Amino acid sequence: MKIKCIITDDEPLARKGIKSYIDKIGFLSLVAECENVMQLNDKIKTTTPDLLLLDIEMPDMTGMAFLSTLANPPKVIIISAYEQYALQGYELNVVDYLLKPVSFDRFLKSANKVYDLITAEQINENDYLFVKCDHKLKKIFLKDIVYLASMENYVVIHTTSSRDIVYSTLKHIQDNLPGHLFIQTHRSYIIHIAFVKSIDGNELDLGSAKIPIARNIKEQVVNKIINRRLVTKK
Repeated sequence: MKIKCIITDDEPLARKGIKSYIDKIGFLSLVAECENVMQLNDKIKTTTPDLLLLDIEMPDMTGMAFLSTLANPPKVIIISAYEQYALQGYELNVVDYLLKPVSFDRFLKSANKVYDLITAEQINENDYLFVKCDHKLKKIFLKDIVYLASMENYVVIHTTSSRDIVYSTLKHIQDNLPGHLFIQTHRSYIIHIAFVKSIDGNELDLGSAKIPIARNIKEQVVNKIINRRLVTKK
């Protein structure tokens, strides 16, 4: 997958620096460079970008003012020398807010976040798997799975409306689940990230159940859940 980007900044050196970062990341593709939002407004209509790399303080109209005019904007990363606009940026649902000068590792982190968000949105809500339970094959939609619990030689699949016991291993079912939506939190549990309501110590509250987090992978689990926070709002 290639993510089409547009850089908009009135400073040529700033555009050059971000372009050099884009060139290093295989899944990013630069389709246009703009000096102001008027140019950007035209380019959006002809290139249909997936991502805007947008400065704030520019002639004619600020980046924030321009964003507020878009009904269905693409993903946006703000790149600015001014930190006072950060809250306003997140109110406009930007993916990230980077302060100049931007290091490559910080830019890469933001780019990976955009990649994950776009990938997640491409998952068909009608995706499903078939499992054998009660002597028949049952279709279960992935969007309905809240969590899975291992029970010796069986796995209990808890959905929003059912509880199905399947003769299988947790690993076998996990291999058929998209890794950006489901995460193993403990040797006996896999959860759907979208159903996490809160994190309390070493426990996840899914509303219908509280699931433990293994101490040795807690940081990895928590980071993955937090980094998908925009996806769960969809």
